[in-house]
Amino acid sequence: QVQLVESGGGLVQPGGSLRLSCVASGSIVSLYDMGWYRQAPGKEREPVARISRGGNTNYADSVKGRFTISRDNDKSTAYLQMNSVKPEDTGVYYCNADIRSYQSGYQNHWGQGTQVTVSP
Repeated sequence: QVQLVESGGGLVQPGGSLRLSCVASGSIVSLYDMGWYRQAPGKEREPVARISRGGNTNYADSVKGRFTISRDNDKSTAYLQMNSVKPEDTGVYYCNADIRSYQSGYQNHWGQGTQVTVSP
């Protein structure tokens, strides 16, 4: 069973920093694009950042210059470094990845999410 497990969420003050981690595990053949999405109460889930296996990145305009996505292919892990956070960054952050596994072939997977709350 392929799993994506996020960690690192919590309460942070405006202007502070937080680092999220996403570990992929299971019978993985290949791990392709990975990304972070977020969803605030009453809002649709939105993409935050994505990174290819080779390290090419893409960011939502709202987080450019503040967030940095990275990955460690040897550890099958993606990270989201969140700096200068704002209250608008509050939400559940989900890890997403395109994965080819022995069990299910090529599929898109979601983690369970980790709560990030930006508040004084």
